[in-house]
Order: sequence, then C-alpha cells, then structure tokens
Amino acid sequence: MSTRHIGEWAALAVRLAAGLATALAVAGCGTPGAPQPPSLMLPDRVSDLSAVRTGDQVSLAWTMPKRNTDKLLLKGDVTVHVCRAEGAGACEPAGADLAVAPGARGTFTETLPGALAAGAARPLRYFVELRNARGRSAGLSNAAVALAGQAPVAIAGLSAENRKDGVALHWTALKQEQPDGPATAVRLHRTLLGAPPAKHTQGLLEAPAEPAELNLLVEAPARPRAPLDGALDKSIRQGQRYEYRLQRITRLTVDGKTLELASAPSAPLQVDALDVFPPDTPTAVAAVAILSESGGEPAIDLSWQPVADADLAGYALYRREGEGPWLRISPPQPLVPPAFHDGHVQAGHAYIYAVTAIDQGGHESPRSVEARETVPNP
Repeated sequence: MSTRHIGEWAALAVRLAAGLATALAVAGCGTPGAPQPPSLMLPDRVSDLSAVRTGDQVSLAWTMPKRNTDKLLLKGDVTVHVCRAEGAGACEPAGADLAVAPGARGTFTETLPGALAAGAARPLRYFVELRNARGRSAGLSNAAVALAGQAPVAIAGLSAENRKDGVALHWTALKQEQPDGPATAVRLHRTLLGAPPAKHTQGLLEAPAEPAELNLLVEAPARPRAPLDGALDKSIRQGQRYEYRLQRITRLTVDGKTLELASAPSAPLQVDALDVFPPDTPTAVAAVAILSESGGEPAIDLSWQPVADADLAGYALYRREGEGPWLRISPPQPLVPPAFHDGHVQAGHAYIYAVTAIDQGGHESPRSVEARETVPNP
C-alpha cells in the first residue's frame, strides 16, 4: 500500500473515532458524569419561631417543615432541639429534645431557672434546631426573643361592678407602680361564656356579632405614681355572662421592637352583665299645635331626639292637663319612630307632654323634660 493510501486510512480512522465519541456523549452511555455528594436528608429550617413570656414561663410555637433540603417529603417524627442564649452567650439547651411530626404545629414551654426569672428585664433569644436520624442539622431557626427578668406581680383582689355603661373592674393596687422602670399596663382577657350569638338585631339598632375572646389593654396613668387599680369595659353586651383574667404588663424596647413581660394571670372572675338598667331618657321634646284651614279637628304634633341604646324597643308618650294625672296616650306597644300625632285635643286647652324610652326587657326610662303647648281657638 502506498504512503498516500496509508494517510487516507489514518484520517478516516480519526474521523470515525471522533464521531463515535460524540454519539456516546449524546446518548449518555458509557461515560459516567461527575460524582455527586451524598444526600444528607436534612430537615428544612424553621423560620416562624415565636416566644411569649407569662409569669416565670416562656412558651414557644413554630411550624414544622414537610420536606427536607432535597425537597423530599419527611417521613416520621423529627427530632427538635431547643436552646436559648442570653446576650452574646452560647445557646444553652432549654430542655429535653422533642419528637414532632412533619407539618405539625410545634410547641414548647419551660419554666425559667431562678437566675433568668430575676433581676431587670432583658432579652433572651430562643432557637429550635431540627435534626435528621443521624443527628445532623441544617442550622438554627430564626431567633425568637422573650424577656428574662422578674415578672410583674400578679393581680389580686379582682372584683366587678355591673353598670349601665359597662363592667367596672377593680383590683388591689401595688404600693408602687414602678415609677422609675419600664411602662406598665394591664391586659384584660375576656371570654364570652357560651357560644357567641350570630349577627342579629337587638331592638331598633343592629348589633354586630360579639367575639368569643377579646383582649383589652389598660395603659398606666401618665403619672406613674398614680395607682392602676381599675378599668371599665364598655364593650360588653347587657344580658351576657363573661369571664375575666387580668395580667400586669411590663414593656421593653429591644432592637426597635416592643417586647412584653406579663405577670401570671389573675384568678378568673365571672360576671353576669344583667340588663336591669332602663334606656336613656329622651331629650329635645317639642310640641306644635296644628290647625286645619278647612275647619277640621285640631291636633298637636310631637317629636324628640332618638335614644341610641342598642336594645331600645321604642317610646311611650304621656299627657296631662294642668295638675292632673299623667295618662299614657300612645298605644300599648312602644312607638318606633320618635314622633307622635295627638289628634285628641280641644281648642283653647293647654297640654303638657313627656316621653319615656323602653328597652326589650321592658325597662322604662324616667319621663323627659315636659313640653307644653296650647291649642288656639279657631
């Protein structure tokens, strides 16, 4: 074979080898890829950890992830390690590890050791760390900050007075409401006993549905030396039964956020908001004599300012002449509009009128200020 033919065969062999290599690369056969790191099967980190301090206890809550860092569904309970750190110190275990199901709501409560439950209010950072079956972790959760330090004194001597304008609560005042310390307030936690009523109409005014649970905050006086020993809950609905639990609150601002340190809740107090109070008395009663130009019977038109009580049923109208007795001239059922047309009058007579308001329970207000009117002679 000549030298020229040998060169041609060599070039052809090179081209065939290159084509085969390309085909194998495209097909993905025969050429292993780069080695991949083994999966660690680590649970995703918790990102919604929250902390609440009440008395000497701190309660944590968070949402467990459903998948691991490889985007695969977690199977079986996940080990949860809880730790806390004060200042720049290390994160110390806050209790025994937990086992929580994927996707569940995780909770943890610890009673603070004596050193952390004493002294001035100061930040305390909590973390949770999820670990796989081999004890490996994807890292700490977000920090949830609670306040270490001595909790406020629990409220004692709680009592209540049922009033027309609400429930007046009273408790034993502290001798000193921390005049030189952080701001102090009292939180009223109110529970409506029994199922809350659906949105409905009471009397002439439509009342919104009442919440089953309600928190109200009573701020400390502007001058801290004034005792904080009472509050008026104006949002109650007469005829309902409530339970109150109160807590003293100390506030501290940390990194621009206001944190609360709450006392242990007071003993519960049940209150029956009995509807034994009459509506407000109507005002601005006006009487105007009406004479018919066609010679018809005279009359007196009356009007007054509406009463804003939520359980108002209506009004009753009374009339008398001179020093005679009051006579109810409106129908047995309460009047709904704040007006009345008295067509039983005589020319030349003077009449005195008064109006009362009546609620759904039948309680009637005192009579209004009198309105006088004389029917002129034709």
